[in-house]
Amino acid sequence: MPTKDGTNPQQGSLFGEILDWMLAPLLLIWPISVALTWLVAQGIASRPYDRELGEMARSLGQQVALAESVPAPAGRGDRYALAPEAAALLRADASDTVFYQVLGLRGELLSGDATLPVPTEDAPVLPWELYFRDDEVGPDAVRVAYLWVAPEGQGGTLLVQVAETLGKRARLTNEIIKGVILPQFVILPLAVLLVWLALARGISPLNELQRRIRSRESSDLSPIDEQRVPDEVAPLVRAINDLLARLDKSMSRQKHFLADAAHQLKTPLAGLRTQAELIQREIDAGRASPEETRRSLAQIARASERAAHMVNQLLAMARAEDVEQALRREPVNLAEIAIDTVRDFVPRALERRIDLGYDGVGPEDSRLRVRGQPLLLGELIRNLVDNALLYTPAGGLVTVRVVEDPFGQVVVLQVEDSGPGIAPGEREKVFQPFYRALGSGVEGSGLGLAIVREIVQQHEAELALDDARVRRVAGGESPDGQGPGARFTIRFPAAAKS
Repeated sequence: MPTKDGTNPQQGSLFGEILDWMLAPLLLIWPISVALTWLVAQGIASRPYDRELGEMARSLGQQVALAESVPAPAGRGDRYALAPEAAALLRADASDTVFYQVLGLRGELLSGDATLPVPTEDAPVLPWELYFRDDEVGPDAVRVAYLWVAPEGQGGTLLVQVAETLGKRARLTNEIIKGVILPQFVILPLAVLLVWLALARGISPLNELQRRIRSRESSDLSPIDEQRVPDEVAPLVRAINDLLARLDKSMSRQKHFLADAAHQLKTPLAGLRTQAELIQREIDAGRASPEETRRSLAQIARASERAAHMVNQLLAMARAEDVEQALRREPVNLAEIAIDTVRDFVPRALERRIDLGYDGVGPEDSRLRVRGQPLLLGELIRNLVDNALLYTPAGGLVTVRVVEDPFGQVVVLQVEDSGPGIAPGEREKVFQPFYRALGSGVEGSGLGLAIVREIVQQHEAELALDDARVRRVAGGESPDGQGPGARFTIRFPAAAKS
């Protein structure tokens, strides 16, 4: 979770995080277990004492019913009172105080303790049905067993209650809780230790995987063995292997590119050195005429121009492969960039007597906007126009076109020429770095179309190459006697209209 300053906190130990998530529920469940144990212990402790208390209430009820069916002796009004022996037995418990009470048909006290509360008015009244409730007698909490007695020949019921304080129950509850909870103080640390050991054992394959990766050489990009890792880690290892494969491919491509670049730069640099040494020898020998000096200097200028062009193309290729720069996109008017590029190449086209023009919608049309990197898009159009001018003979035609498709989903850029065209078998090869078609006689770096394809891929566009005119069945010329030409068509996703 990001902090207040927007940064992400440092990721801690996976072992510690899993251990926390395993122990936290355990420590949370433990007090809940204690509470549930206390409740269960209360029920267990109350059950036998409730049975005993109920039997006492039933015995007293039977005595009351028997006394009600027998006429009272003359001069005696305490026939519902317990016999001295029974009363002594009832109160013989040294741990708790026992109360009893007998209420008559009209609720009058017939015998027992007047302080014992009566049941609530909504309590059920079923003769000879035994009920229990918790109540209080003065400051003491008591457990009460009561029943309604219906003597024979009487039209009502008498209430018989026997109550007992909770001393024995509390002691038994405490003993049960001690017997259950005390072992948990031993079991809980043992469980924590076992969890720690099990987690350490379970995470050991990750430590082994880490050791294997750390022991690798920096140049070793071979895939990690997926058979020696747990199933849960296998997707991560597969992702790492995929990254290693892509990294290996990228590094191999870069090494190949650097080797080709060094080879391509070697030729103009060697020409520069040769011409410089030659003119130096001629000057030293006194044989250098102004004509020969001018000719050598012109060759040196051409070689330096080729080297400079090669360096610029290499820098453009590096910019095109820069993913970070390609991601910094903004709405761009493609027609405006195309018109500016055509304007820059007009002097060169006039020098070579080539008709260079723009054919498309004007830059004021907002429908021709695409999301892209302006610098890269300008480099793309510049390389396409430069390539067209290189391969178009004098008197030829080069056209740059930017139009919108009928459905408004893409913006189409086309650059076509009237040169010799590109044979179908070479149309994929011309996009490879440093590739030049054999027999063309054109000097170039061989990087222009490779840069174009890289920029197209960075912008999720589509690139197509075909003939600008229909070819003859035999030969490479079109029906009007000119070359079939080449037409590069790029379809960019149109920017959303605001």
